[in-house]
Amino acid sequence: MTYRIEGLAPDAFRDLFALDDAALAALGARRVVADKAETYPCRVGLRWAEPGEALILLNHTHQPHPASPYRASGPIFVAERSGAPGRHEGALPRMIDERLVSLRAYDGDALIVDAEVAEGEEARAVLERFLARPEVAEVHIHFARRGCFAARAVRA
Repeated sequence: MTYRIEGLAPDAFRDLFALDDAALAALGARRVVADKAETYPCRVGLRWAEPGEALILLNHTHQPHPASPYRASGPIFVAERSGAPGRHEGALPRMIDERLVSLRAYDGDALIVDAEVAEGEEARAVLERFLARPEVAEVHIHFARRGCFAARAVRA
């Protein structure tokens, strides 16, 4: 089963970097600076932010289906230097591959049909198994320890 994982569209976040801290706080967001490597995963570039790189920490609705009881949002980091969305075909981005993740398979009505926690090679196998099922429309990947949305996977 081939799959694709793409980062979020940067245009939705670009204007946030021009806001001051008070305006960000009014939106429930805040500016942070990466203080160490491999700690701040950017959901646009699907990469670790470099130390010293500015990011916005904000709440993002990753499951927007209004009629689903699984409608959900959560915190994400977006790096200021993110350009085009990261795109990974048939492979997990390093920021996901190296962590314990929760994989949640959704059908076309945004209802969870299966879920599992895995890491590394096992996470790839679970993802492929979920996407091989005809009722699965997409799989959301979350960082298992903190529960934050990492990325969405679909069939390629």
